[in-house]
Amino acid sequence: MTQILRLILAPLILALWFSPASAEKLSLRAISDYLNNLVTAETRFRQVNPDGSTSSGRLVIRRPGRMRFEYDPPESTLVLASAGQVAIFDTKSNQPPEQYPLSKTPLNLILANRVDLTRAHMVIGHGERDGQTVVVAQDPDHPELGKIELVFSANPIALRGWTVVDETGARTTVILDDLKTGGSYPPSMFSITFEAERKTRRN
Repeated sequence: MTQILRLILAPLILALWFSPASAEKLSLRAISDYLNNLVTAETRFRQVNPDGSTSSGRLVIRRPGRMRFEYDPPESTLVLASAGQVAIFDTKSNQPPEQYPLSKTPLNLILANRVDLTRAHMVIGHGERDGQTVVVAQDPDHPELGKIELVFSANPIALRGWTVVDETGARTTVILDDLKTGGSYPPSMFSITFEAERKTRRN
C-alpha cells in the first residue's frame, strides 16, 4: 500500500477529540442506526499522518459508498471513493489515478450500504473515553486488511473522526469539525471517471 493511500486510510490524538465530560458509551445499535441514517455530510478535517505531519481539507460524504477528500494547498491530492473503488488523484500530475477496491479498506465499514456493528467479530473494541465513544472495527471476513477506530460524540450522536490502522500497522487519524448534514451533491462530484476526464481535458 502506498504512502499516499496511508495518508487517507491509516497515533490516535485523543486530546484533539475528547472533552473533559464523562458519559456512558453509546450502544453499537445506536451507532449503526446513526450511520445508516447518515445520507450526506460535509465538514472540514485535519489529518495526522503516520510520520506526525498534518494536512487539512474538505470532506464530503454521500452514503452509501461515496466520499470526496479535497486537500488544501500545498497538497495536490484529491481522493474519491465511488463505484466500489478508491481513486487517488495527483492534480499536478499527468498520470492516471491510483485505484484500490473500497472493500479492501476499513473505510468500507463506514460507507457500506447497511452498517451493522453488532455483526459477529466485526467490533473488536468498544469503550468510552472522556465522554466520547470509541469503536474499533474490522472486516470480519478480512481482518488482515486492518482496522478502523471510530470516535462518536453523543446528544446528538455525531461522528467526530477516525483512525485507520493499515496492514503494516501504520496509523492515520482524521479529525472532523462539526458535520453539516442534508446537503445535495451531484453524482459527478464523486465520479472517478468524470474527474479523470476533466483532469485530462485540463492537462
